[in-house]
Amino acid sequence: MVIENAVSAEEIKVNAAKMHISTTDVAIDIIAMHKWYGEFHVLKDINLKVMRGERIVICGPSGSGKSTMIRCINRLEEHQKGKIIVDGKELTNDLKKIDEVRREVGMVFQHFNLFPHLTILENCTLAPIWVRKTPKKQAEEIAMHFLKRVKIPEQANKYPGQLSGGQQQRVAIARSLCMNPRIMLFDEPTSALDPEMIKEVLETMVGLAEEGMTMLCVTHEMGFARKVANRVIFMDQGQIVEQNTPAEFFDHPRHERTKLFLSQILH
Repeated sequence: MVIENAVSAEEIKVNAAKMHISTTDVAIDIIAMHKWYGEFHVLKDINLKVMRGERIVICGPSGSGKSTMIRCINRLEEHQKGKIIVDGKELTNDLKKIDEVRREVGMVFQHFNLFPHLTILENCTLAPIWVRKTPKKQAEEIAMHFLKRVKIPEQANKYPGQLSGGQQQRVAIARSLCMNPRIMLFDEPTSALDPEMIKEVLETMVGLAEEGMTMLCVTHEMGFARKVANRVIFMDQGQIVEQNTPAEFFDHPRHERTKLFLSQILH
């Protein structure tokens, strides 16, 4: 099913111009991208340009394809049609290119995906040591720097099971930063947390945004979207239905489906 008046590739270009987005220095370029699970058409003609330093929030109902879309960006999911170009490299079946892209793209998941048998410090140093071939001492110094940045350096020698959910998610963010990514992807990073733990994770993400990190975040934390995002994207039924600046998106939504969604999540 195709949603009437969904955002076209040409409209995306016009909106980008209105929002003063340069056509140079593109971090991510998704062109006419489609994905199927068997016969189920999960992503339909996705067109999206993300510039360096942009912070984009992606929202939409469950099953709209938003998590699948960002998982395609580092090839955790494979698209079947169209192009995805990340940091100038097109994602194909070339394993070398996939590895090169993953080195530059950090990802934080809904569930923290920490290794339970490794300490927090070991979780943070594993990839730099094995993937980037960073000497152990240097990797530990980098890890401690980022654990301080997310305000939990005192947890370095503990195991994940000894930390709260909010602390584990901040470790997951620090672990991604240890690889010095150019782009960060967040897939509903607060949805598995107790309400009182959400704030500490969002504060960490706000700090990253303020430092200029290119970020794509799937979330229903609309306060975060208003505060941090350059653009808010609404997806439904595998399509980008609407995208705009936070002020326009929340105060003057154009599509009826967007209006219905916002009426249900904004109180």
